[in-house]
Amino acid sequence: MAKGRVTKDDWTMAALRALARGGLSAVAVDVLARELAVSRGSFYWHFENREALLVAALEAWERHATAEVITTVREEGDPWTRARTLFAVALGTEEIAGLEPALVAHTAHPAVAEVVARVTRTRLDFLAEIFGGLGFGPQESRHRALAGYAAYLGWLELRRTAADTAPEALPESPGAQAALDHLIGMILTPPPAPQGAPRYF
Repeated sequence: MAKGRVTKDDWTMAALRALARGGLSAVAVDVLARELAVSRGSFYWHFENREALLVAALEAWERHATAEVITTVREEGDPWTRARTLFAVALGTEEIAGLEPALVAHTAHPAVAEVVARVTRTRLDFLAEIFGGLGFGPQESRHRALAGYAAYLGWLELRRTAADTAPEALPESPGAQAALDHLIGMILTPPPAPQGAPRYF
C-alpha cells in the first residue's frame, strides 16, 4: 500500500488482524506500519496514541460485526428468514478469522471489556427479539438467545482450536453447510410440548 493512501480504517483493520493473530501485544505501531508500508507519521496523522487506535479498532469491530449485521437482518421481512439469515451470517465466513475468541480472551483490558460487554448485550437482546418474532415467550426467547450465543462462540472456538478434529466448523469444509444447517435447525426448532401443554406456535 502506497504512502499517503493509508486511511484510518486501514489502520484499524490492521490492528484487528494483529489482535486476532497475537492478542493485544501484537497491536504494535511499528509492526502495523511495516504491514501497511508506511511510516509512523501516518499513524500519528490519525491517532494520538496506541490506546486511541485500539479503541477505534474495537468500535469498528462493534459496528461491522454487530450493528451492520443487525441492520441487514432486520431488512428481511419474514421472521424465519430473519432468524436463519442471522445464524448463517454469524456462523459463516469470518472477516478476520479468530478475532472474536481473541477479544473474549483479552477482556482483562478495560477498553476490550467495555466493548465486548456492550456487544454481548446488544446481540443477546437482538437474539431474544428474533425468537420473540418466531412466537416464543419472553423467558423462552431469553433462554434461546443465551443458548444460541453460546453455540456461536463455541463454533468459532472450534474453528480456532480444533479444526483438525472438527473440520465441519470450517466454512470451506465439504461438510460445513450440512453441519451448519443442523445446528441452526436445533437452535430454532421448538421442543415438543408435553401432552396437554400449550405450544409456542
